[in-house]
Amino acid sequence: MRRPSPLPLPCPIWILGFFLLAALVDAQMPFMASPFPSPNASSWNRSISLSPSSLTPPPAAMQIIVRIQHHHYHKELIVAIILASVAVVAIVSSTVCAWIFWQRSRKTLNSEDIESSDAGRGTPFGPILGKFNSSKVSKKELMSVIDYESLELATNKFSESNILGEGGFSFVYKACFDGEVFAAVKRLSGGGQDCEREFENELDLLRRICHPNIVSLLGYCVHEDARFLVYELMQKGSLEAQLHGPTHGSALTWHIRVKIALDIARGLEYLHEHCNPPVIHRDLKCSNILLDSDFNAKISDFGLAVTVGNHNKGGIKLSGTVGYVAPEYLLDGKLTEKSDVYAFGVVLLELLMGRKPVEKTAPSQCQSLVTWAMPQLTDRSRLPNIVDPVIRNKMDLKHLYQVAAVAVLCVQREPSYRPLITDVLHSLIPLVPTELGGTLRVTEPLSCVNQKSSAH
Repeated sequence: MRRPSPLPLPCPIWILGFFLLAALVDAQMPFMASPFPSPNASSWNRSISLSPSSLTPPPAAMQIIVRIQHHHYHKELIVAIILASVAVVAIVSSTVCAWIFWQRSRKTLNSEDIESSDAGRGTPFGPILGKFNSSKVSKKELMSVIDYESLELATNKFSESNILGEGGFSFVYKACFDGEVFAAVKRLSGGGQDCEREFENELDLLRRICHPNIVSLLGYCVHEDARFLVYELMQKGSLEAQLHGPTHGSALTWHIRVKIALDIARGLEYLHEHCNPPVIHRDLKCSNILLDSDFNAKISDFGLAVTVGNHNKGGIKLSGTVGYVAPEYLLDGKLTEKSDVYAFGVVLLELLMGRKPVEKTAPSQCQSLVTWAMPQLTDRSRLPNIVDPVIRNKMDLKHLYQVAAVAVLCVQREPSYRPLITDVLHSLIPLVPTELGGTLRVTEPLSCVNQKSSAH
C-alpha cells in the first residue's frame, strides 16, 4: 500500500529568511561599533589616555556626519525588520499550505487503496459505476448515485421475470448493466416512513462496512416515491432457497453447510467486535444469507440493524422474524449482540435438520424448530436420525456432535448462557476443510468441490 510523501519543506523560503535576518544583524552592528573609522586594526590595542583635550566635543561637521549615518542606519533597520517579518509570514504560510497539501494527498492515496482493495476482491462493477454520477452522501464517504433510466434499462423496466425475491415492501430484481455486469436491485416503495427509515439505515451502514462475508452495496437511486439499492449479485441466491426450495438442499453437502455457518459467524463477528460502534443485525435468517457461485455466504438486508448505544432509544420498533427472534427480545424488548447469536443458532439448526424455523403441526398449530429439536440434540443416540436426510450418515459423528453442541448453546433461553460469536467462530474453524477456509485436513478429496448439482 502506498504511503503519502513526507511533508515538503519550503527550503527557498527558509534560505530567504536566513539572509534577511543576517541583513537585520548587519544593520544593528554600527550601533555597537564606533562610527569613526580606525586607520588600522592595531589601534584597538593601543592604550588610551584621557586628557582634557580628548574630552573636548567633536566639531559640528563631525556631529552632522554622525547624525546622517545614524539616520541611514535607522532606515536600514526598519527595512530589515519589515523584510524579516514578511519572510516569517511567508514561512508560516508556506508551512500551513504544505501541511494541507500533504493531508489531501494522504486522503487521495487512502481512497485509491480502498478502490484497489475492492478491485482485489473481484467485483467487476467498478468500470460500470464510473459511468454513473457520483454524489457525496456524507462528509466522509462517497457513494455512487445511479440514475433511474440505467436501472430501468438494466432490469428490463423491472420485469417480473427478473424478480429474485420480495420482502415486506420491497422487491429484488436481477439487473444487467451494459450487457456484461450483473447486480441485484432492491426496490423499496409503499412503506411510508418505515420504508424510508430502512432505506436510510441500510445505506448509512453498508457504505461504511466492508467485509468478505457481508454483501457489498454498489450504489443507490432515489426516484419519486421509490428508493433503490444496488448490490453485488449472489449467483446461488439465498440460503433459504437452497435449503427449502425445489432442490431441498441437495447441493449442500456437510462440509459446505459447516462452511456456510463459519462464513455467517465471521460476518457477525465483524459486526459485533470490529465495528465501532458494534452493529446488531436484528433480522438474521436464512433468507438474508446470500450465496455466491462457490457457496461463500454473505449477510444481507441491514434495514433493521441498529448500533449499540442507539438500540435502547425511543422510536425503535420491536422487529424481527418469527422463529428467529430471541425470547428476551420478544418478551421484554431487551436487545443485545446475544440476540443475533440466538438467530445464528436457529440458522445452524436449519442447516443440520433441513427444516424451517416454524412448521405447522396442525391447521391451527405451529411448532418452532428450537422446541422440537432441543430434547433430541442432547441425545447422541437420536441425533444422527434427525439430521437432514441429504447429509445423514455422510459426516464424522464427532463433528456432528460438536456442531449440535454449538447450536444448543446458541439457542439457550438465558442470554448469558449463550456464547459470544467469537467463541462460536473458533469452535467451527477446526470442522471446516482447509480448502473451504477452515483448518480441517481431509485425507480424501472433497466431493463437494467438484460436485455439480443437476439443478444448477
